[in-house]
Amino acid sequence: MGFLTRTRERAPCTVTVSHRFEELSAHVRFDNGAVVHPGDSVEVQGAEIMAPYGECVEEHRTAIITRASGLERMWTRATGDLEFMELCEFSFSGEALS
Repeated sequence: MGFLTRTRERAPCTVTVSHRFEELSAHVRFDNGAVVHPGDSVEVQGAEIMAPYGECVEEHRTAIITRASGLERMWTRATGDLEFMELCEFSFSGEALS
């Protein structure tokens, strides 16, 4: 990994989407043991996965992991605590978006 360059790798993954009363979630598990680090991004290939209400769907896909450069990784670690506070400023609404 270079200090200023990004790298990309493909990883087989399992995507689990749950749309049940007790759980609404989506999870990606890398089947080859790949680990995502601060600053990395992940894009799962394929069509959108829709789980009907009351069900949990699991599909095997391929993910593209874009590894952050050394500089990006350092910046993410240095500013991560500040960005975390932005996540705390959200709310859910029963209104549909138009």
